[in-house]
Amino acid sequence: MDTRYDAWPALPVDSWIDTRDTLHLWTQIVGKTRMALGPAINHWWGVPLYVDARGLTTSLMQAGSSSGTAVGLEIRFDFLTHELEFLVTDGQTRRMNLEPRTVADFYAEYTRHLRDLGFDIDIVGTPVELPDATPFAEDTAHSSYDANAVSAFWRSLVSAHSVFAAFRGEFRGKSSPVHFFWGAFDLAVTRFSGRSAPPHPGGVPNCPDWVMHEAYSDEVSSAGYWPGGAEEGVFYAYAYPHPDGYDTHPGVESPAYWDSALGEYVLPYHLVRQASDPEGTVRKFLEQTHNAAAETADWT
Repeated sequence: MDTRYDAWPALPVDSWIDTRDTLHLWTQIVGKTRMALGPAINHWWGVPLYVDARGLTTSLMQAGSSSGTAVGLEIRFDFLTHELEFLVTDGQTRRMNLEPRTVADFYAEYTRHLRDLGFDIDIVGTPVELPDATPFAEDTAHSSYDANAVSAFWRSLVSAHSVFAAFRGEFRGKSSPVHFFWGAFDLAVTRFSGRSAPPHPGGVPNCPDWVMHEAYSDEVSSAGYWPGGAEEGVFYAYAYPHPDGYDTHPGVESPAYWDSALGEYVLPYHLVRQASDPEGTVRKFLEQTHNAAAETADWT
């Protein structure tokens, strides 16, 4: 895979699926640390990771060390040097290599670094939103890491983030940050109508229904980017609750289409990167799917 900077790199799912699934579990370990340390924020906005200039970061978390001093901690995936960085506001740092290694090995070194830095953090040691809930400490099945593929994925996240942020900025109502949810391994941005929503039906693998109830407590139009579901991943959009006529709205134009299995509109990533204007293609998708949700749900 070409390692030169390409804003919209080719990323066939089959070429890195083992790496993707391993990295997914590593991000869950780090994300669960943010969940343990951060305050509870509506719709779980206090738990995602964020795209930054090197990879993915927790952002600054407040944590008390073993000495009792209140200090800040940031944990960052650097997808250029392929290291996981632990940055503490008292000046301490630690690094661990991102390389082919089992989830169990990653988890053991990760928790050791936290202890060495003086942090006693209790995280839930099993994956969420995945059918296989093998504890991190016991998972020796996932052990792949293709550095070039991970760097390419990060570049695609950077490009998607730019479009999502501009789209978010045009909405004057309540909207989410552009954030990376490690549960489903996707970058997302959400707009809110201002109305409450009926309880979400739940049913997500290894995830309590009350988690989904909090995530979808309000009516939303949401969009994101997920590196799965098609040849090279997809941009997606959905509305909750699902309004009548949303999935057949004439304003959502090809090459986007309704995927009945996912219950979402999708725009294949490979069509975006091949377009003469990739950013404009994604922006058009975001605007058309949001307008479809707002019109069919009668947002005011």
